[in-house]
Amino acid sequence: MLYYLIVALYVLVSLVLIGVILLQQGKGGDIANAFGGGGSQAVFGARSGATLLTRATSVLAALFVVLSLVLTAWGQRGAGSVVGGIEGPAPVPPAALPTGAPPAAPATTEPAQPAATSPAEGAPGTTAPPPGSVPPPPAGTPPPPAGGPPPPKL
Repeated sequence: MLYYLIVALYVLVSLVLIGVILLQQGKGGDIANAFGGGGSQAVFGARSGATLLTRATSVLAALFVVLSLVLTAWGQRGAGSVVGGIEGPAPVPPAALPTGAPPAAPATTEPAQPAATSPAEGAPGTTAPPPGSVPPPPAGTPPPPAGGPPPPKL
């Protein structure tokens, strides 16, 4: 609640600071001074006493900087992520096994062993492998190593 009050004050200070700056009169910024017509004034205009608008600008600028630093420090204390406070899905309890039933054996993923011999391709009485399948290697070649590409032929 206090955070939103500070944000509202920050926006209000910003808008009033913009208004105060726009209300101030320029100091010797007319076209005559650009070409040397205002010889008696300094480069940025004659120095005048501090008016109410210049005082208000100084106070509002200081307040703007202080509120910026407060909001920046306060914003760093939040959660590191948008979903930081959200819990994951509830764990699913394992299905109860009937008493006396042995647990199921885990499935194994062993590669299929190629046939020891294969008929020559195109020989009479043989059929073509189904599309997308890899034909077995010729007899007498070592199997490729597990988990990698086959060795290059020399």
